[in-house]
Amino acid sequence: MEDAIRRALSRGHTIDITTTGRKTGRPRRIEIVFHNIDGRIYITGMPNPARTRAWLLNVGTDPRLTIHLKGAVRADVPATARVISDPDERRQVFEWIVANAWRRMDVDTMLAYSPLIEVVPEDLAA
Repeated sequence: MEDAIRRALSRGHTIDITTTGRKTGRPRRIEIVFHNIDGRIYITGMPNPARTRAWLLNVGTDPRLTIHLKGAVRADVPATARVISDPDERRQVFEWIVANAWRRMDVDTMLAYSPLIEVVPEDLAA
């Protein structure tokens, strides 16, 4: 993986991701924010008790996705997602996000209602 891409992934910011629609098989692209926590890439969303996000259902069916870097570095990075459902792992990640990024958010609310995945770019998978 190029150094510029590695640097772009080393800090959280807005990206797009493309998942594969679980019903249609078609590409589904959305804008979202990622967080880099100790070299690991996480994607979450605002808590929503009313529904599960389509992108989360999509990666639950097909974990392959593409990260679209769109800042100073523009690149399409193939990756694999892992849905995080373990409560202890979720709490640890959400505690970091609340302390470092979304300061007005409540950890317990995020734990109950926010989607959470870890994303591993193909060139970083080992």
